[in-house]
Amino acid sequence: MKFPTLVPIVGKGFSAQFFIRFLYSCIVDADFLDTERALNSEKSNLRKQKYCLKALSRKLEQYIERLCNGAQDTFVNRKRKNILLNCNEKANELPGLFTLTVPTGGGKTLSSLSFALKHAVKYGKERVIYVIPYTSIIEQNAAVFRKILGDENVLEHHSNFSYPQDNYREERAESATDIMQIIKLATENWDMPIIATTNVQFFESLFAARSSRCRKLHNLVNSVIVIDEAQMLPSEFLKPCLSSIMELITNYKSTIVLCTATQPNISKLIPEGVKTIEIIDDPAELYQDFKRVSVKNLGTISDDELEEQLALQEQVLCIVNSKKHARLLYERINGEGAYHLSTRMCPAHRTDILEQVKGRLKAGITCRVVSTQLIEAGVDIDFPVVYRSMAGIDSIAQSAGRCNREGLRPEGKVYVFMPGEKHGIPRGWLNRTATLGKRIIENHEDPLGLEGVKEYFSSLYDIDDSQLDKNNILKEIRELEAYWSFQFRAIEEKFKLIQDNTCSIIIPGMITV
Repeated sequence: MKFPTLVPIVGKGFSAQFFIRFLYSCIVDADFLDTERALNSEKSNLRKQKYCLKALSRKLEQYIERLCNGAQDTFVNRKRKNILLNCNEKANELPGLFTLTVPTGGGKTLSSLSFALKHAVKYGKERVIYVIPYTSIIEQNAAVFRKILGDENVLEHHSNFSYPQDNYREERAESATDIMQIIKLATENWDMPIIATTNVQFFESLFAARSSRCRKLHNLVNSVIVIDEAQMLPSEFLKPCLSSIMELITNYKSTIVLCTATQPNISKLIPEGVKTIEIIDDPAELYQDFKRVSVKNLGTISDDELEEQLALQEQVLCIVNSKKHARLLYERINGEGAYHLSTRMCPAHRTDILEQVKGRLKAGITCRVVSTQLIEAGVDIDFPVVYRSMAGIDSIAQSAGRCNREGLRPEGKVYVFMPGEKHGIPRGWLNRTATLGKRIIENHEDPLGLEGVKEYFSSLYDIDDSQLDKNNILKEIRELEAYWSFQFRAIEEKFKLIQDNTCSIIIPGMITV
């Protein structure tokens, strides 16, 4: 067997253990598939579906063309069209590392998908993988992808996903069962053209040791991988995450797109041999084009003062940093048109609340919402006024994306405040990001501009290296490279983006027959 020549872009040890894991993936998947072929040919035959990325790219083109033809000729829509044109043009660039810096509301979901498919077709890539921080965003994006490209071509893989038998009730039962089975089988090894998954599922698999997690890895090779909301990569694991990205680009023929409105300043953490290409011609000009809000710092205010200010607004969103603060503040304003959102609610309950909120906003009637950060990203909602408890600039920018989203008002108002009560003050890493956010807001006339964002991330990452690899994963790999004895199980235990300190519960609900 001839082994490929690896370029140790991060280090010999990291490249070696990465390759061993990918080789293990190939062996494990081949073993499972051979066993399945011998013992369950019916199941095995379901895996033989054929797909053509060129045909999927044409489907997307036709969908976008219909969308553009039916859209109003507004300034925002013209800018969205320019973003799409930039994405289509840059898809011709050689594979590598790309950034896509698009303000909230710029239509980056469809534009980035267009880039990914066109780039995949031109350079013979095998699939497109979307990596997204929140399941709420995945659910929305995957629904859009399925609508455009077909259910059988899109895998939605995350902890909250349930197989969509309800979607197929009116279809022929045999066909519905086949589609469900194809989706289930694809979760095992990601053999699908379009995949939407979480940061947790994607990056933890790259540092995994178990066959069930590693089996999919070889299907990351020769892919286009879009990392949406790239600023959400966890800081304490940033260096291991970036190291894996560099490996995929350099040694596994993958193209990576870091997609966000607030591009993290990671230039000092990227090896010199990796060139970064920005897809948008002029991100600074585009930011000004999409600027729809003004940001005002209110300083420190108590819950009593905040309650009074919220009561003066007919339609307002207030985002705070803790579930306790959200609950206590909601109890103060509770009344007609008042709503509360947090991760203590069931997903179905949150969805129902959001639908009610959107209905009231559209009708122009009283609507006051207190929420945790869950509403910041991926929720298509538009308030005239937003209050945001002090946080990192990336979080404040996401909050501002819920204000005057469609640009229907001359200017939306975003008020940033420091909580006066102890229960509203963030702790740990959130306290650090809030402190830096406060400094940027005080020192920049437009804290959400590209210069403010750049300074924020430069300050955020200008800390001891150990804080960007808190469990010393890269250090351990370097120490073991001389012995070629990598502790894969220990690495898997150390690389956990979310600590496994919860348990699953079953919530009784309505059963539809």
